[in-house]
Amino acid sequence: MSQNNSNAKTAMLAKLDSIHKVEGFDPSPFAVDYTDLNTQETRKRLPVMIQMAWFRLKYPEGRIAIQVSPGKDCFVATARIYPSYKDPVDCYLAEATASRGPDASKPSVSPREWAQTAAVGIALRNAGFGLQFSAAGDDFADMAPDELPAGEMDTSRESSAMEQPVQAEIEPTYEPAVLTEEQRLEQAFQKPCPIKKYSGKTLGEVLAMDPNAIAWVANKYKDNQELSDAARLICEHAMQQASV
Repeated sequence: MSQNNSNAKTAMLAKLDSIHKVEGFDPSPFAVDYTDLNTQETRKRLPVMIQMAWFRLKYPEGRIAIQVSPGKDCFVATARIYPSYKDPVDCYLAEATASRGPDASKPSVSPREWAQTAAVGIALRNAGFGLQFSAAGDDFADMAPDELPAGEMDTSRESSAMEQPVQAEIEPTYEPAVLTEEQRLEQAFQKPCPIKKYSGKTLGEVLAMDPNAIAWVANKYKDNQELSDAARLICEHAMQQASV
């Protein structure tokens, strides 16, 4: 009987390993080791840049939305994974939250970017873009929760279907991803437009409709520096394209 159960479990693990399968791509060779700080066990995870590349292969029109806010001695980042950039705000595959503060051993690391990278990595893993159970060495109960302890999270958010209440584990230390110019521009295009007239649209969508609106956000909008910086990056890119 135990042999039958073992065979059945192996077959089911093979099924799990096919989640988000992309023809010709195997993420497992990119896996790196990390030590679980609770159990001291060595496990494997994918670098965030590999997770993002895998996500792009599976969902070429997908988007990763990130919100960052300052917390007590840290930055708190929330990442949401969408199969399509056209999906409504609440129609996401998974959501995750992470916090990072300054680390004296990593003085050059921005805690803001570190929090963003950690949130994206956990959200992508929750969405199925991580090593599945057999490769990671995880048991079925060890799904990736949000990092923040109970009471520090915004309980008004609706929990993702993939984020069930489980015993929290300490996540590996995600190093901040170094984004290329193209990736930074892509993130800028996906930022929400703050102009009420264009509520629900991204900066990229508004650029095609009303370029002057993007210029206004870049130069005159003061309520959200992150959105202003994104609009400024878009304007700079548009000027470069026009001069070519």
